[in-house]
Amino acid sequence: QVQLVESGGGLVQAGEFLRLSCVASGRTDSIYAMGWFRQAPGKEREEREFVAAMRWFGGYFRYANSVKGRFTISADNVKNEGYLQMNSLKSEDTAVYVCAAYKDIEDFAAERPTYWGQGTQVTVSS
Repeated sequence: QVQLVESGGGLVQAGEFLRLSCVASGRTDSIYAMGWFRQAPGKEREEREFVAAMRWFGGYFRYANSVKGRFTISADNVKNEGYLQMNSLKSEDTAVYVCAAYKDIEDFAAERPTYWGQGTQVTVSS
């Protein structure tokens, strides 16, 4: 099992930035890739939107079109931490941001995370 704990959310104004962190613990040697999803206000868990993902040891970066050029995903597999740098935030970025981990390449390709964190709230005021 892998446990994921996010931090770094908060309330910011449009145009500002935030950096989210995700600390992984447990069987971190089983992580193939990690990613970030977000759940907008009023949406159900099943309606979580993909934001970004990358292979745990680097490479294979993917971004949603809505965040491309503004958000950057990264990871430090020595510290067992993942990050999401979010620049030029917009009001439509308001959501609970959830860290996710994939156990293998098949799940990564299918956008089917194995493990989920609890999420951290990001609110962007316009």
